[in-house]
Amino acid sequence: MFTGLVEDLGKISEVSPLPRGSGQRITITASLLAEPLPLGASLAVDGVCLTVVSSDRGWAALEVGPETRARTTLATLSIGRVVHLERALRVSDRLGGHIVTGHVDGIGQLEASQRRGDSWDLYVVTPPSLLRYIVEKGAICIDGVSLTVNQVDGRGFSVSLVPHTQAHTHLAGKVKGSSVNLEVDIVAKHVEKLIAAYVPASSTGISFDKLKEFGFARGD
Repeated sequence: MFTGLVEDLGKISEVSPLPRGSGQRITITASLLAEPLPLGASLAVDGVCLTVVSSDRGWAALEVGPETRARTTLATLSIGRVVHLERALRVSDRLGGHIVTGHVDGIGQLEASQRRGDSWDLYVVTPPSLLRYIVEKGAICIDGVSLTVNQVDGRGFSVSLVPHTQAHTHLAGKVKGSSVNLEVDIVAKHVEKLIAAYVPASSTGISFDKLKEFGFARGD
C-alpha cells in the first residue's frame, strides 16, 4: 500500500531479460536506497508495485513480470531513465495522498503540458474503461503521483502540478505523446461492483429510485 507521495527520483542502471524471456530484471540507484531494502520488500516504481529481489547500499534490483509489462510503461524502461520511487506505507504513517495500491489499471497518453502561472497543467487522454472512475476533484495516480483531478470530459482529464510537485517529480518534463501509468481510485471500483450485484442485467443505469429500492439511499 502506498500514498502517491513520491519519496525520491531513481535512475535505471541496468535492465536484463529474465531466463524465459517474458519478464525483466531492473536495477535502480537512488539516495533513498542508501539503506538497503529487505528482500521481498515492496517498492513503487513510477506507480508500479514491485518486489525487491536484491539490494545493497544505494541500489535495489526488482523483477517485472509479463502482466506488469503488458499493463504499464515499465516494458519500455531503458538505462538512464528517471523514475519515481516510494516505499510501502507503514501502518503508523500519515496518509498524505490517497490510497494507492501500486496495481496500475492502464496507460494514458499525455496530450497537453503547459505552464499556468506557478502551476503546470497536464491533460491525459484516458481509456474509456478507466474514465468512468475519474471524477472532478477526485483523486488519480499518475506514474505513482497522487493528484487532484481538475476537470473530466469524454476523452480524458486534467490535473495541475504545484511547484513542489514540478521540482520533485518528472511529470512536468514529459512531452506530448508520452505514456503514463494510471491507477484510479480503488474505492470507486469496489463501490461499482457492489452496486452492480443489485442492478438487473437489463437495466440501462442506476437511478435514485433503484438506490432507494436496494437500501443505498433514503428520502422522497
